[in-house]
Amino acid sequence: MKTKTGPLSRLSIEHLWGLVVIAGIFIFVNTHPIRPHDFWWHIAAGRELALTGYIPIVDNYSQTMLGTPYPAYQTYWLMEWLLYQIHRLGGAPFIILFQSLIVTTTYALTLWLARQRSGNWRSAALAALFAAALGLNDWNVRPQTITFLIAIIFLNTIHMYHNRPHPWLLLIFPIGMLVWVNSHGSFPLGLALIGLWGVEEAWSALPTRQWRSLRAPAIALSAAALACLLNPRGISVVQYVAFMTTNPVIQNLVTEWAAPTFDTLVGTLFFVGLLLSAALLALSPKRPTPSQLLAFLAFGALGLKTQRGAVWFGLVIGPALAEHITHIGISAQRYINTLGHGPGSDTTTITKPKIQVALNAVMVGIVLLGALSSLPWFKGLWPLSPEKAGLVSAETPVKATEFLLRENLPGPVFHAMPFGSYLIWAAQPQYPVFVDPRIELYPPELWLDYLRISAATAGWEEQLETYGARTLMLSPQEQAGLVAAARESGRWQEVYQDAISVISVRVE
Repeated sequence: MKTKTGPLSRLSIEHLWGLVVIAGIFIFVNTHPIRPHDFWWHIAAGRELALTGYIPIVDNYSQTMLGTPYPAYQTYWLMEWLLYQIHRLGGAPFIILFQSLIVTTTYALTLWLARQRSGNWRSAALAALFAAALGLNDWNVRPQTITFLIAIIFLNTIHMYHNRPHPWLLLIFPIGMLVWVNSHGSFPLGLALIGLWGVEEAWSALPTRQWRSLRAPAIALSAAALACLLNPRGISVVQYVAFMTTNPVIQNLVTEWAAPTFDTLVGTLFFVGLLLSAALLALSPKRPTPSQLLAFLAFGALGLKTQRGAVWFGLVIGPALAEHITHIGISAQRYINTLGHGPGSDTTTITKPKIQVALNAVMVGIVLLGALSSLPWFKGLWPLSPEKAGLVSAETPVKATEFLLRENLPGPVFHAMPFGSYLIWAAQPQYPVFVDPRIELYPPELWLDYLRISAATAGWEEQLETYGARTLMLSPQEQAGLVAAARESGRWQEVYQDAISVISVRVE
């Protein structure tokens, strides 16, 4: 007679490993405020699209490059429109919740894929934690986040098709790529994932020369590639991607495009992850597959070239590592059994006592309660540091911008570059920006002028005069020299100051 078991009786400590990792990610993103650098200009573009019905094609927000063609809008337009609609409906809390759901679902699917490959929840949880550690620097609200979800959906679909080749699964690739190419310029990575699937099938078919298994990845790759053409720029979108990856201004001024170093947390995590994954692949009793080796080399090289590659290395390699962690664990256990008990060691399954089942249920309740209490509407209940308190990051010049608009200070405004994104959202069209995080929009000579003025080098006031600046909105952290120089000049009157910004007006 079989005893019926409910879901709670089947719950084990292994399941809790995965739940804690995923809930931890959910809590982390929910309690992380919106940072200003990219988010605000993206939803400003989404607002323009929603109000006019047209995707912007030129810069409408700066005083220095007004009217200059800017193709990025056509690359990000879908997510820009969606983020604006979410913000319009529910403001910052809805945006944070949406971001949290996207990120958490991404790593939940990473956990699930790792579990399917390894057959072990603990290995899967470690793999998901590995992937999350390499990605946490990329969890700020921006259009790129949706591409992480699409990528892991692709990887899960490939695994599902390998086990049960349902033709309808192949539709996921062109549909996913259609969203990807209209949301972010990293879409070639999606094609690369499908290509790795083709390599795996080709290697498996090589001994028998039976190439029928290549049909599915070939169809998926062809359909996805054709879907990439369904964007406002058509085939020219490839030129934009090439421009972004080779632009010297981006490479030199944007830290996340630079190569990783041990001087940063993300760089340290990547190097540790790279060495750890190499060791696991080398020590595993199961030989890595050709696609796993190629993925390690290709996405490892991407991570070595740019810090932005770390998140992709984690997502692609993490589920593969779970499989090898399990095999290493089994091998180690067999060795221990040989030393301690010999080959005849007892493997009898012991039924979990009711107290253990109850404790597991209590732990699940505590974890879920913590996740629920982390929702943006309850953020004030958490004892967070000033940097994480609030829904909008403290580095966002919200109060300074309100003062700027309320007092109707004279323009043009010279401001700290990080302030530009929020000014695009909140101060248009009264105050066009000088520069902002759309780094590639501005030529190198303009960035040199910005850096010289910000450093208060000789002739800084004359340079400001050439741009007609009448108000300074400065960061005392990033432009301390210019703040001091303006105070000593006698030609600028300080009218506002808070922890993140100082505003001065030119004395006529």
